[in-house]
Amino acid sequence: MSKRYDIPSDFHRVENSIKRSRFIASAGHAPDIETARTFIADIKTEFPDATHNCWAYTTGPPGDTAQIGMSDDGEPHGTAGKPMLNVLLHGNVGEIVVVVTRYFGGTKLGTGGLVRAYSSMVQLNLDTLATREKIDTLTVSATIPYPAVTLLKRMLPGFEAEILDENFGMDAVFMLRLPVEHLPAFSTRIADITDGKGVLARI
Repeated sequence: MSKRYDIPSDFHRVENSIKRSRFIASAGHAPDIETARTFIADIKTEFPDATHNCWAYTTGPPGDTAQIGMSDDGEPHGTAGKPMLNVLLHGNVGEIVVVVTRYFGGTKLGTGGLVRAYSSMVQLNLDTLATREKIDTLTVSATIPYPAVTLLKRMLPGFEAEILDENFGMDAVFMLRLPVEHLPAFSTRIADITDGKGVLARI
């Protein structure tokens, strides 16, 4: 069964000043590594004069470590990228990339202070991030006898299915999109309302 989870719905940015250093946390949707790297490159281009552009990303579901990346970008080892990634992995949001830009303000934070600063910036971003639910969907064609058309249309909302196209020939043919997780039950229901005459095919 496919898993649903939240992903960023749009680009999001927060800013904060910590001991006179200016921190800017930019987040975006990263469904794959290439998209994450492009996002990071864009932020570095936007803030070329920053002291550091540290980053972290995870391209899978929340907590998934199959495709992750991080960088301290010149900060002491382990004080930026790793803490940022840890927050992302426990943030209940998947497919996300965050770049924390720092303009040094003259006061050193120390290793513990840096860890707290970068972690808090990612958390601040997540706390105000707009998300949407990711649902794996597929497209199917349903060929059914005419007497079952009304029944089919009535059952669609229960399966979160939408009609993409419909064609009326010898039989009624509907092109439908629905969540992958509903397919087995949907197939059973089609057989029920058509006395086994309905044909369901993945596109």
